[in-house]
Amino acid sequence: MSEREIYALDVSSLILNRLSLYLRCLRALQEEGIHRVSSQQLADQFQLSAPLIRKDFAQFGEFGIRGTGYDIGHLIERLQSALGLDQQHPLLVVGMGRLGTALARYLGFNDATFRVVAVLDNDPAKVGQEVGDLTIRHTEEIEEIVRELGVEIGVLTVPADAAQAVYDGLVDAGVQAVLNFAPVRLQLRPGLPSKSVDFRTHLEELAYLLLSKEG
Repeated sequence: MSEREIYALDVSSLILNRLSLYLRCLRALQEEGIHRVSSQQLADQFQLSAPLIRKDFAQFGEFGIRGTGYDIGHLIERLQSALGLDQQHPLLVVGMGRLGTALARYLGFNDATFRVVAVLDNDPAKVGQEVGDLTIRHTEEIEEIVRELGVEIGVLTVPADAAQAVYDGLVDAGVQAVLNFAPVRLQLRPGLPSKSVDFRTHLEELAYLLLSKEG
């Protein structure tokens, strides 16, 4: 079993989320021309917990030297490798409404790590239109597209009543992970990584917090 597979088995989602946050912070420091940082400096600048940072980093080996801190460039490379960000992951977006179109153009989905390689819809009026440098193809072509372009991650931005069928189609076609923006709870296939983003749930939580604040 590879080092990366061991990490994938042992590291919780909460830790992975924190590692992504640390990575963004480290990149920001690197862009400022800073080459070394201690866990305390990292915590102070970005309002994090120094002991938690050290504990999280320790799961991936000893990066720092007592008294001199962490080499930022080396730490970024190790975290990128641990998170699988040192290789490109092809994405396809299904559902070319406003959200899907925006995500297809989103720079965070079009960098050295993630790249949208196909956009799909089942509306004949949209098929054939251009989104950036991509042509919208029909959802009936999912299997061919996944195989042809080596798609790893499917992004769902379809209506709730279509989401399960599209999810099943993506999985059957060989997609290895799914990011779901449809406002519905999917019946997930065992062993296939999937994440759902529900904007309304977050807004309702904020509404409750505002109510609590007013009370």
